[in-house]
Amino acid sequence: MTLLTTIAAFAVTIGILITFHELGHYLVARLCGVKILRFSLGFGKPIFIYKRKNDPDATEWAVSALPLGGYVRMLDARDPACLPIKPEDKNREFGAKNVWQRFAIVAAGPFANLLLAVLLYASIFMIGSTQPTPVVAEPPAGTPPWLDSMPATRF
Repeated sequence: MTLLTTIAAFAVTIGILITFHELGHYLVARLCGVKILRFSLGFGKPIFIYKRKNDPDATEWAVSALPLGGYVRMLDARDPACLPIKPEDKNREFGAKNVWQRFAIVAAGPFANLLLAVLLYASIFMIGSTQPTPVVAEPPAGTPPWLDSMPATRF
């Protein structure tokens, strides 16, 4: 049962890390005005796709077959699947943003992971954790450690 628990804990941990990483890219891209086509947890063929009813961008929220990563697919002129780009979406394309906005979008994923680590460590230090108390038994009589533990006045 320990192996299954370890595998499940690993899957949950990786899932949380991937989600925060991709949410970092997603949120900063939305703040910069980039149109998001798909937010996917995992790679490969989507297993599950959800579209909100009132979303003007029709962003697809997907869970894909290979759970070892994820991606945020943005409107980009370099992607042949995005062509032709509608005239009203020209300024919402990733390549149309200035270099600082593109840098912020790309750096937002690792920054989100760093922020998650800081928050988790801070919560551990604030809440605390139980640690085993180090208890050492009395060394056997006549051994060097036993002799070292004796007060100097006994000799």
